[in-house]
This record gives sequence, C-alpha cells and structure tokens, in this order.
Amino acid sequence: MNYYLLFYHLVEDYVSRRAPYREKHMQLAREAFSRGELILGGALADPPDMAVLVFRSVNRDAVEQFVQKDPYVDNGLVSRYEIRPWTVVIQ
Repeated sequence: MNYYLLFYHLVEDYVSRRAPYREKHMQLAREAFSRGELILGGALADPPDMAVLVFRSVNRDAVEQFVQKDPYVDNGLVSRYEIRPWTVVIQ
C-alpha cells in the first residue's frame, strides 16, 4: 500500500460557499474512510486557503476517483488540486 497526499487549493470565498455541497462532500469522505482509502483530511486554518487529505491505496486511482466525484471540485470551490505520492518513513 502507498500513501498519497491530496492538496486542494481553495477559492477565497470557500467558507461562505461550501454549505450547499458540504454534506455530499462529507459523505464522499466518510465512504472513502470506511473503505480504508482516506486516512484523514481537513482544511488548513488561518487562512482557510487549502485542504489536505491523506490516502492509502495500491495506486492513485482511489484519489483520482475521489476528486472526480467531489462536489467541491465540481462547483468551483477548488481552484486546483495536486496529488502527490508520500514516502512515509515512520508510522
């Protein structure tokens, strides 16, 4: 199994715009978590301009599928995203 970091670069008014999409986004996250793919995730604070999600899977497909289904991405709350393999040396 490999680790991947998903970085979401959020739009400036993300906090005020997320309410209509939050439950669907959280459901998607809960489903990925229950499958063991999503380990943890959340938005950075002060300022809330990025979010970081940690995935564990055989390859990056699970992360790509998450992004493709995420209403935050579909509705323009994420200006861009990055998926980076993460070499974990201590766990």
